[in-house]
Amino acid sequence: MQVIKQKLTATCAQLTGYLHQPDTNAHQTNLPAIIIVPGGSYTHIPVAQAESLAMDFAGHGYQAFYLEYTLLTDQQPLGLAPVLDLGRAVNLLRQHAAEWHIDPQQITPAGFSVGGHIVALYNDYWATRVATELNVTPAMLKPNNVVLGYPVISPLLGFPKDDATLATWTPTPNELAADQHVNSDNQPTFIWTTADDPIVPATNTLAYATALATAKIPYELHVFKHGPHGLALANAQTAWKPDANQPHVAHWLTLALEWLADNR
Repeated sequence: MQVIKQKLTATCAQLTGYLHQPDTNAHQTNLPAIIIVPGGSYTHIPVAQAESLAMDFAGHGYQAFYLEYTLLTDQQPLGLAPVLDLGRAVNLLRQHAAEWHIDPQQITPAGFSVGGHIVALYNDYWATRVATELNVTPAMLKPNNVVLGYPVISPLLGFPKDDATLATWTPTPNELAADQHVNSDNQPTFIWTTADDPIVPATNTLAYATALATAKIPYELHVFKHGPHGLALANAQTAWKPDANQPHVAHWLTLALEWLADNR
């Protein structure tokens, strides 16, 4: 397996990838790609967790990447800077699709917590604001599917919990309310969360699913009964406390892999 690191901006944004050589005995030429967009409240990147998620997808035959994006320590207000970083990452994968043995029609951003916020907003804006800001044709930026795990969807739905923090995100909260900007450009979406998430209320996930349903965008939604925020793989490998090892919730990965395979 080849490990690559690519700077996306002159300052902070970076993409790390774990690349397979396709197995010609298995009639492989190109592989699907996943871009893990981790959480961290826009204050830090949990690299170990991002690596675990990426490596698990790599173990299921993906060219797997994780994104380190612009944080509040890099820019305030943050605005759409992390969303643009994701656009740079998707564009980079398509530019290097042949070299990195990537199927350019199977590029999936997968976001968790505020990483889910980034991916949900990207799903809304890739063909319009992101394409304009980056001066890139929309075809180079299109996500073929998206995966959202316990996502922040809107700063108006319970996270962040204080106005001072929100002010560091944006002076215009509606711009970052992903449920309010779903449109016909949105791509099929897999969403999961836990009903009793104490940090990011499940109403975030439900609002985005409702918006997708209203816009007639294909989606699959799983709300598990119990689990703390930040579950990642929801197993012992990523459990940051005992209650974060949730074998039932850990089925999300199998469900997501099946859904992605069904959408190829």
